[in-house]
Amino acid sequence: MSVRSRIDAIDLDVRAIVDEELSPKAQSRQIANFARQQLAEAQEINRQALGRVPDHVTIVDGRANAPVDTVRPDGVIVFAFELLDDLFSWIAEQLVRHAPVLTGAYRESFVFLADGVAVPAGVIAPAAEEYVFLSPLPYARKIERGLSSQAPDGVFQVVADLAKRRFGNMAHIRFSYRAFGDAGFVPYAPALRLTSRNRKGQFASDGRDRTAQKHERDLRRPAIVIAPRG
Repeated sequence: MSVRSRIDAIDLDVRAIVDEELSPKAQSRQIANFARQQLAEAQEINRQALGRVPDHVTIVDGRANAPVDTVRPDGVIVFAFELLDDLFSWIAEQLVRHAPVLTGAYRESFVFLADGVAVPAGVIAPAAEEYVFLSPLPYARKIERGLSSQAPDGVFQVVADLAKRRFGNMAHIRFSYRAFGDAGFVPYAPALRLTSRNRKGQFASDGRDRTAQKHERDLRRPAIVIAPRG
């Protein structure tokens, strides 16, 4: 199932200015005709931007798949295009394009997750609150710091910035870090504050186990985090 997202300029929330002197039926017809014109324009915008016309759902006065002719004189017609899959495909392509290549292992390591669950390549992403792209390889952090001459500005932050400029009206897109291990995401482990002092008055270790904190820190990887707009 594709994920729907309402976005400005490409999705349409049609509120036409109608002639109040017309009958209610004529007003509804005027709104419906205006909506069809706006839909055609939006489809052309999408075609030029994406190279294709994505599917859409028509919502009339809150009713999905209702005919536009059934709109109330004071009603609203929404055309919601299914575009998140295009966003995900674009990010995946850009990561491959910007990835430095030596053995090819890094370029082939990218993982895409929906609410922490891996989405196989070629499968439409399920509805989720958060989507994440990352590489689980340990040296992904070194590459992100620009240690590869092929990617002097890193990879994930560069692609995140590009995606934000291109698709920022569709979703919240940001560069971040996520701890990712064999069992999936590892919860953030905050640094422990040293509150005890030694005889000299200096802060000293309080003897608490910091294994979880170190484990989480060691597993942090650069990531692109995507949260669909409502």
